[in-house]
Order: sequence, then structure tokens, then C-alpha cells
Amino acid sequence: FRGYFLKNEGARIQWAVLNFAFDHLIQKGFSPIVPPVINKRFALIGGGQFPWGEEDTYKVGDEDFLVGTAEIPLMALHADETFELKDLPKKYVGLSVCLRTEIGSYGKDTKGLYRVHEFYKVEQVILCEANEQESLGFFEELQDNSEDILQELGLAYQVVCLSSEDMGKKAALTYDIETWMAARNEYGETHSNSIILDFQSRRLKIKYKDKDGQVKFCHALNNTAIASPRILIPLLENFQQEDGSVKLPEILHKYTGFSIISPK
Repeated sequence: FRGYFLKNEGARIQWAVLNFAFDHLIQKGFSPIVPPVINKRFALIGGGQFPWGEEDTYKVGDEDFLVGTAEIPLMALHADETFELKDLPKKYVGLSVCLRTEIGSYGKDTKGLYRVHEFYKVEQVILCEANEQESLGFFEELQDNSEDILQELGLAYQVVCLSSEDMGKKAALTYDIETWMAARNEYGETHSNSIILDFQSRRLKIKYKDKDGQVKFCHALNNTAIASPRILIPLLENFQQEDGSVKLPEILHKYTGFSIISPK
């Protein structure tokens, strides 16, 4: 049913990975936020999850929905606001549970931790002025942040530039990161990085005054810093030893309180 239990070391590793990524981005100057996961329809329309992702979204009331990413409430946070130029960029790192029906992926990855109904994610979101060169600069910054996290964890990965056919409807440019998963004998998607330009900000009416006093719509970007339990697949598989033990990356030791998972 795409559910799971994480026990003992597994539970502690999940929070270790999430806290490490959260701390890493706070140190990079991102403002930490734990956003609500129950959102009104306007937030999902504004964020671009509706109408295309409505079948994968849980409904809990007449106009209340459970969101599949912190990006949605982080964008809705500034709906109907107009910033002064000096107040930009806005950089947020959100940590939240994410919930998806996965109806659109019926029959795919039905076992294991790869595709599940609920997971936790550390999400990066940036609002900036409507300048494509500046947006591209922030895009590369977000990409570097995600790659830094994987490099600190010692995981092998590849970066894929998506075609327009494979991108989300709202994105102007998307890079995916695929991390090596030994048991699958292939790379599996673990991160996504997108420039949205003013698609979301027009829907949510998020604006700013430029240096000449003209009112413009902000550009928006979002990026998966880490998502668990999917990231646990390469962590547990790639660092498993011949005796069945798992040696954890050194960066996680201070979060877990242990460095190795030993066979019982």
C-alpha cells in the first residue's frame, strides 16, 4: 500500500539526513520554515500543482488539501504581496511531510521505499526580481547546494537536464539529480531543481517595485535539497559491508550518535 515503518537506526538515520540538510541550508543563508501541509485550493492553483496534479492530491475538506511539497505553502506565504527591491531575494528552506496519492504512477515501484504515499522533504524556494540572468544564477546556486549535500554524504550521482516533454507544466528549466542505487543497478531520481520564472507569482500576485518604481511579478525557483525515505535507499545499499553492516557517512555521525549499523 506504499507505506512503511522505519525502526530503530532507520528512524534515526531519516532525521539525521533531514536535519543535516536543513542545517546546511540555514548556514547558506536560507530562512528556515516548517509550513502547513493542509492548504486551500488557491495555494495549489497558485503554485501550479492544480490542475495537473489534482489526481495525486489528497482532499480533506471542501477546499482543503494535503500538499505534496513544501513549495506550495512557501509560495502562498507571500500571496498578494508587493516587495521593495531591497527586500529581494527571499530565500527559504522548508521542512515538511509530503503526501501524494500516487494515482498517476499506478503499477510503478509498488514495493520498497522508492515511491510512497508520505515522505519528508527539505525544500529550497527563492523569490527574486524578474531578471533571467539573476534567476539563472540562483538556479545554479540551488543546484550546487543539492550537489554539496550529496557530496558530503559520499553518494554517486548524475545530473540530467530535462526535455520540455518531461518537465512539469510550470517549469521553464529543470535539472534532475539521479543517485546511484545498487540494488536497482541504476540511477534513481532523488532531486529536482526548477526555474519557474513568473508563472507562480502571476497566479499568486507576488510582485515587487523595481528601481524605477515599476511593479513587476517576481521570479520563483524551487529545489529538492533532500527527500526521505528515498535517499535512504542509496545510503543503506551503497555503504553496506560484506558482513551486512552499514557504515554511515561521517557527516551524519553527530546527528545519529552512531557510525555503523551492525547485524543483529
